Amino acid sequence: MSDQVLLSSDRGGVRTLTLNRPERKNALDARLWIELADALRDLKRDSEVRALVLTGAGGAFSSGADIGTGEEVHPRYKLERLTDVALALHELAIPTIAKVTGVAVGAGWNLALGCDLVVATPESRFCQIFAKRGLSVDLGGSWLLPKLVGLQQAKRLVLLADMIGAEEAHALGLVTWVKAAEAIDGFVDELADRLAAGPPFALAQSKALLNDGASATLREALANEARAQPGNFATADSTQAYVAFAAKREPEFTGTWALYEKEQT
Repeated sequence: MSDQVLLSSDRGGVRTLTLNRPERKNALDARLWIELADALRDLKRDSEVRALVLTGAGGAFSSGADIGTGEEVHPRYKLERLTDVALALHELAIPTIAKVTGVAVGAGWNLALGCDLVVATPESRFCQIFAKRGLSVDLGGSWLLPKLVGLQQAKRLVLLADMIGAEEAHALGLVTWVKAAEAIDGFVDELADRLAAGPPFALAQSKALLNDGASATLREALANEARAQPGNFATADSTQAYVAFAAKREPEFTGTWALYEKEQT
């Protein structure tokens, strides 16, 4: 087996990061936490990547933090590794997709929930397992779950730590799509391609507005939107969209600053 615990591949503006510890159902140990945080931070500096797919190897997404390996490190520093990953993922401007096959448990499930969209198979299983391990919820679950399902359902999932199936997770709004195991790869590829072909600056603006809007007042959200929209007009993409619409063709979005294009002509 490869000694790589995080695999990275690129295809047409889409980067796929694969948790690669299948013998442990992709449980995240110290090395994997660090490599994942570094890989997510690297994405912020790579303008060629316009969408991210996060998945796991060997038929599982992730069984959560690996608590079976001893380490002479204060728990505070262990938790900082989780914080680094959660913030790096949340702060990515590009759209993110979690492709979940098999189990997504504990911090592994909250890692998936930190993505913008979640695609699962009917066989996928999910659990906020912390209470069964004598632990409290982490990796942003206390922030993510109430926003996604409301406070009461969040408490049910965390306090009882029940394993739920993909259809229930979908009904709760914790999974965006459920696709057959043989179809999930093609579906995620097409979805990622659509996102990568979108207007990168505008999508980044909308993602930030939605994240901020979840805890903003209507007045604050409207003010944020008013500040964001002029930035979209400053890109060539808004003009390209109108030209493509008039020509009855699909637009080709680049995110290029409109004034830069004028300077080049």
